[in-house]
Amino acid sequence: QVQLVESGGGSVQPGGSLRLSCSSSINIDTLYNMGWYRQAPGKQREMVALRFRGGATPYGNSVKGRFTISRDNAKNTMYLQMNSLLPDDTAVYYCAAELPPKTTWGQGIQVTVSS
Repeated sequence: QVQLVESGGGSVQPGGSLRLSCSSSINIDTLYNMGWYRQAPGKQREMVALRFRGGATPYGNSVKGRFTISRDNAKNTMYLQMNSLLPDDTAVYYCAAELPPKTTWGQGIQVTVSS
């Protein structure tokens, strides 16, 4: 069983940057697809960025060109670099990982973009 812990959230002004981290309790090489999702108040959870086992990294339309997903296998950690942040990026961000047949979610971390 895998446990995921997010860190790096907080408050930032529009145009600023944050980097989220998702630490895995097991070797991330053993995991299948991993990704970041977010949920804003009153809205459905949406996909932000994924990293498929084969290496493909699709992004949600609203974050393309601004966010970058990456991982450090040696640290068993996945990252989400968020640049040019907008107020609409305000949400609780979750990391997720598939270890079939189960998908595991982190506890979520708040990101607030406000002037």
